[in-house]
Amino acid sequence: MPNVLENPYRGRGLAGTGPLPAADPGPVSALLALCPAHAPTPLVESPRLAARAGAARLFLKDERGRMGLGSFKALGAAYAIAQEAAAAGGPWETALAGRSFVTASAGNHGLSVAAGARLFGAQAQIFLAETVPEGFAARLRAKGAEVVRAGATYEESMAAAERAAETQGWTLLSDSSWPGYTELPWRVMEGYLQLAAEAAEQIGAPPTHILLQAGVGGLAAAVAAHARAVWGDAPTIVVVEPEAAPALIESIRAGRLVTTEGPVSAMGRLDCKTPSMIALAGLAQDADLFLTVSEAEAEAAVGALEAEGMPTTPSGAAGVAALLAGAPGIGAEARVLAFLTEGPEDG
Repeated sequence: MPNVLENPYRGRGLAGTGPLPAADPGPVSALLALCPAHAPTPLVESPRLAARAGAARLFLKDERGRMGLGSFKALGAAYAIAQEAAAAGGPWETALAGRSFVTASAGNHGLSVAAGARLFGAQAQIFLAETVPEGFAARLRAKGAEVVRAGATYEESMAAAERAAETQGWTLLSDSSWPGYTELPWRVMEGYLQLAAEAAEQIGAPPTHILLQAGVGGLAAAVAAHARAVWGDAPTIVVVEPEAAPALIESIRAGRLVTTEGPVSAMGRLDCKTPSMIALAGLAQDADLFLTVSEAEAEAAVGALEAEGMPTTPSGAAGVAALLAGAPGIGAEARVLAFLTEGPEDG
């Protein structure tokens, strides 16, 4: 694990990177209380993986069954759309009739957009890169979304979605953020606070280490913000990215938001070459370490979790991959919190 960076901005943040993420899960919990599909996901302990990593205990927040959509992303876009519906008023089923939401996705964010749009009477157009598995496209169509293939990478599909939003008058609902586009992605990240709040309630004593996989960084920044609000400086927060997409670690290294280059990663939902501006601002303040994991390390973690009866993908296993590969500072007294962010692609 050669690419490890201690965060020089910890506690003070990085100037000029935009608004900070929310830390209070109250608004999310209040809205989700009205949703019959909502239920907390489990926090499970894995003694064997903890022992293998040389840690005292390992807790895994299992998001694979979240609201029937198979990943933590169910909490993001659908929550942002629900906030739009609440503001519009009227019956929930038709609150957003005539509205169209468009996004680019590697699969899971698109499912959340599609489900949220359908719930409130809106339409969803999801742009996918050619590398996104057809299985995800089929699941999106089953949720009522129109799927458009555009470009070879997530970045190219996002550019196409932006153009469509502008020309068609649709609402762009990205899980990333950039200058001039922060309000809706801020809401998406706010939705992720629900899983952070659940984990904090379920774990009991505070963890010593929190391992957070990151693509554009929305989940990592939201969980880190809530962890600092609940536990202060105590946990060591580690952000984990693919070697092929080290957008956050290189932005922290450069002291500004940068776009990276690299091959396509098997960690498809984390294969984002440019970080979210809001996420970078939050993680610059709240994270202690940034590191990358290799394709082989991620695949090894998938195998280890499969053996424990917890099948997932390389993206879903990335935090555990960092643990098993020897993330710095984790010793015999460590109480580690990690996240299984999605179920297997054939699940």
